[in-house]
Amino acid sequence: MSINITNLDENLSVTGQINVDDIDEIANSGFRSIICNRPDYEGGKDQPSSEELEIVAKSVNITFSYLPVRMGTIPEERGEAFKQLINELPGPVLAFCGSGKRATALHEMSKPDNTMEEHQSVVAACNWENAFDVVVIGGGSAGIGVTASLLRRRPAMRIAIIEPSDKHYYQPAWTLVGGGAYDAMDSVKDMAAVIPKNAEWIQTAADGFDPKNNRVHLTDGRAIGYRQLIVCPGIRLAWEKIEGLEETLGKNGVTSNYRYDLAPYTWSLVKALKQGKAIFTQPPMPIKCAGAPQKAMYLSSDYWQRSGHLDQIEVEFDTATAVLFGVADFVPPLMEYVHRYDAKLAFNSNLVKVDGNKKIAYFEHKDGQGNVTQHEKPFDMLHVTPPQMAPDFVRNSPLADASGFCKVNEKTLQHPDYPNVFSLGDISSSPNAKTAAAIRKQIVVVAENLLAAKEDQTLPTTYDGYGACPLTVEKGKVILAEFGFGGKLLPTFPLNPTVPRKLTWFFKATLFPWVYWNLMLKGKEWLARPGKSD
Repeated sequence: MSINITNLDENLSVTGQINVDDIDEIANSGFRSIICNRPDYEGGKDQPSSEELEIVAKSVNITFSYLPVRMGTIPEERGEAFKQLINELPGPVLAFCGSGKRATALHEMSKPDNTMEEHQSVVAACNWENAFDVVVIGGGSAGIGVTASLLRRRPAMRIAIIEPSDKHYYQPAWTLVGGGAYDAMDSVKDMAAVIPKNAEWIQTAADGFDPKNNRVHLTDGRAIGYRQLIVCPGIRLAWEKIEGLEETLGKNGVTSNYRYDLAPYTWSLVKALKQGKAIFTQPPMPIKCAGAPQKAMYLSSDYWQRSGHLDQIEVEFDTATAVLFGVADFVPPLMEYVHRYDAKLAFNSNLVKVDGNKKIAYFEHKDGQGNVTQHEKPFDMLHVTPPQMAPDFVRNSPLADASGFCKVNEKTLQHPDYPNVFSLGDISSSPNAKTAAAIRKQIVVVAENLLAAKEDQTLPTTYDGYGACPLTVEKGKVILAEFGFGGKLLPTFPLNPTVPRKLTWFFKATLFPWVYWNLMLKGKEWLARPGKSD
């Protein structure tokens, strides 16, 4: 051969730097896998990238894995990763670096020790056929978006998406559906249509994590291995936390824009109501899109005002929080609309029970001294925002923080205990607003930092907590609230963000859905560039 190969054992050989033209010869020599231990461009621009090598290797049915190791002392975790690769990859395996010395050192680190019995049990459950460069938990906006962004950067990466649903929803549109300004059918597509090309869709649900052994357990009994993991299954809507709610949803005047099948019912109720009482609720935080509960109130009240029935309808907003909106700058313009619609605000008022047949909602109210009393409130229409919590398989895992959400460094979105784990979206413990706009920025942070971590480099990209909530205060006008950590205003455009505008309604109703389907889910990061680490 034109390259010098040293056999270390019956399954592993090592060599120095290889080139694209060497791969046919490597395949003809019987090797079934290649491990690249040399960081890209360590030897200058003439060194072929791991991606270039991987594309050619795949074309001749050789499995390629990139595990870069810098010169100097090899971290123990790289030795463990190499050991796992050797046991998972189809053999024989050829590992290479600049001279072959680092690959040889990794082999020495991977020799059997007193933990090998445990390790072999891992391998038995998780061979290369179900081990991936990256496993993504969740096929929502975060999971699809970050997968697409990673594949645009590294097309040859082997990525699996774990997602049981066969439908994908653009959930921000459901507020508009409930206000009669959007067709619900336009908010849904088949999951198969949005899964990025070259990603593998595993249509089942995750059931638990074994981060010490880089495994995800699935509900169908399988275990999926990963080099790196992205946790983004979203947040769970806990309807069952409100007594009697599930039995009456979709009837008796009880509805919610937080579900695809119920948002059209909201609009039916709004159109039909001519007099009576309409109650809109908000549970304790955290919830996805904290502005959505009151947006339903504003759009409904606007319709009743335009149709001449608002004077005969008592509108009430019951929120378990102590304020109308978490960013103080937006409270004054929102209060103008509260007064315009003559809506009653009930703070620290949490919905705990619904009797749909009698049309009575039960609220627990906490006063300034912490005393809790229960209030019965009759209704003709009740729009419920359900309590929300982390899915149990995350909450009960080693990845969770005390609140049950996936623990991350809020600036890098990397797990502090497991460096090969990242998280974004509603499940992340980062204290940002849980919105699709936040995910749009987080995708870039995770994609760039994950690839840097893969190459043992300093994480380059910082998340500033950006989130956005287009507050639909009337049909045709939106206050575009954009803010970051600590409530810092982060407007994208040089306009006063507290002013309701027709332009931002166009963004909400027309531009943002187009951006979502055609850019965000395809890895095209328009206006998504976050800050850089210092």
